[in-house]
Amino acid sequence: MNARGTDGPQLQLTRAGVRPLTADLTPLRDAFRRAHCVRLPALIAPDLLSRIQREVERGEFRAFDHDGIATELRLQSGVATGLLHVLVNDPQVYRFVEQITATAPVRSFLGRVYRRDANGHYDSWHSDLVQGRSLGMSVNLSRQRYEGGVFELRETETGRVLASIANVGFGDAILFRLAPTLEHQVTPVRGVHPKTAFAGWFLPDDSYRAGRRATGGSAPL
Repeated sequence: MNARGTDGPQLQLTRAGVRPLTADLTPLRDAFRRAHCVRLPALIAPDLLSRIQREVERGEFRAFDHDGIATELRLQSGVATGLLHVLVNDPQVYRFVEQITATAPVRSFLGRVYRRDANGHYDSWHSDLVQGRSLGMSVNLSRQRYEGGVFELRETETGRVLASIANVGFGDAILFRLAPTLEHQVTPVRGVHPKTAFAGWFLPDDSYRAGRRATGGSAPL
């Protein structure tokens, strides 16, 4: 099943800030209720996405092994990660997410920029259920269309796949539920182009701003 909302963007992150594009979120709410995830088309505006992609390419990626669950290249903290955190950690984004998912409160987002290619990187079924997480999001930052790298969500007990999304639209996002009854994974990337994404979790506490205070204003990654 491909979890979709409406065909066009409903909310967009732009150079001027968050821009709501529709008042009727009923299709998104219905889609999320059915599949526990939904695609958000063009969450990042094209001109802003181009700037972020340039900053990503200027950064340094290092190999990362997440305790045998996944392997990837992870972007070190810098301009790109800081900008992405500032964009997503906006009260309008929080309220938008709360309305779609019927999950409250949403008070912060923490994530990382990762890259996976066809050279042995992998991801396994997992739940991400730590530190009060209840919602996840992944935003496509890739510069070329990649093959594979499909997001999948399934029921933990039965293994029934609820959603399978090739999130290849530039600047598109996937918003998904975290729960004891659910697991997710990203299938291996194939072909010559890597998958680059900004992925993380919406949290019920103020972890983002607490981290900024602790690090003197930089994004906590």
